[in-house]
Amino acid sequence: MEALFGDEYEALRMSVRALAEKKIAPFAKEVDENSRFPQEAFNALQSTDLAAAHVDSKYGGQGADSLATVIIIEEVARVCGSSSLIPAVNKLGSLPLILAGNEEQKKKYLPQLASGKGFSYCLSESEAGSDAAAMKTKAVKQDNNWVISGSKKWISNAGFSDFYTVLAQTDPALGAKGITAFIVEKTDGGVSFGAHEKKMGFRGSPTCEVYLDNVTISDDRRIGAVGSGFALAMQTLDHTRITIAAQALGIAQGAFEVATKYSHERKQFGREIFDFQGVQFMLADMAMNIAAARQLTYSAAVKSERGEKDLTFFSAAAKCFATDVAMKVTTDAVQVLGGYGYVSDYPVERMMRDAKLTQIYEGTNQVQRVVMARHLGDLN
Repeated sequence: MEALFGDEYEALRMSVRALAEKKIAPFAKEVDENSRFPQEAFNALQSTDLAAAHVDSKYGGQGADSLATVIIIEEVARVCGSSSLIPAVNKLGSLPLILAGNEEQKKKYLPQLASGKGFSYCLSESEAGSDAAAMKTKAVKQDNNWVISGSKKWISNAGFSDFYTVLAQTDPALGAKGITAFIVEKTDGGVSFGAHEKKMGFRGSPTCEVYLDNVTISDDRRIGAVGSGFALAMQTLDHTRITIAAQALGIAQGAFEVATKYSHERKQFGREIFDFQGVQFMLADMAMNIAAARQLTYSAAVKSERGEKDLTFFSAAAKCFATDVAMKVTTDAVQVLGGYGYVSDYPVERMMRDAKLTQIYEGTNQVQRVVMARHLGDLN
């Protein structure tokens, strides 16, 4: 990695890894078992300016580029998937503002994000998942205000975050071209949250429905032009689905390390189970696929930073490949540990549950394959 990307990224990796091992990993099991927000992780990340490191330095952030952000998320996910959603969701929620917001909006919200306020992303609805353009949430113009009504489903860190990028229909007759993006604050009248979803994995990250009951906001909360919201949402995902690849990469790396260590500790028939060829093949495949996923993910991050024309293909490919790898690696890690892998004494069962969601959110892997197919012409 040093030869390809520079030793400053490896130094960042070692720094985040040390932080994660010391201040995040000790709480990961209890966070998962009690389905509670990983406050210790948030405190650790915020104290080192890593909770929203992507925010430009002129707004009080670290100004971390796309690759650096990927490495931060990867290293946190290596020990706790739920905690890795803190920097990942903050980037997802704020990127529409960064891409299309005006300077006044950036000066108002980005310093608050850098100082510890959360920023979530409200796109999906009960009947509008993969078909996001079918959303029913509406925003109606009244004088210089907008009145937003509807609800958003599966919103990560809902209730914890202070700010929300909300996509709403401003002209339903135009379909996708009638969608506009807005910034909604948790304290706005009419904003409320549903109960925490009881999830298979990522239990430490609150996932709730966001209810918008005639939420009235001024026009200066609108991001970009009226009707540009859907295009902005898709542009955002081109960049942020790479963070899901990074999350999956970290989960896979963590599971691989646990399985490798266990294979040298566990003895059967008087030998380490590592000595059996069947186990060696599983571990070799894990390492090979993780290495391939890392190269693809990092390449996509560089393309994101440069805004290259084939970003859409590579971000979808990285998300799809890395998350499929994470599911396979964590499943095999459970197999290597046998009965111990199936119980919570070891973290691989948690990692396997977490890995599953990475194949689903920010666009299912079936959707990613559709995206890739539609952008084959962008490849050199």
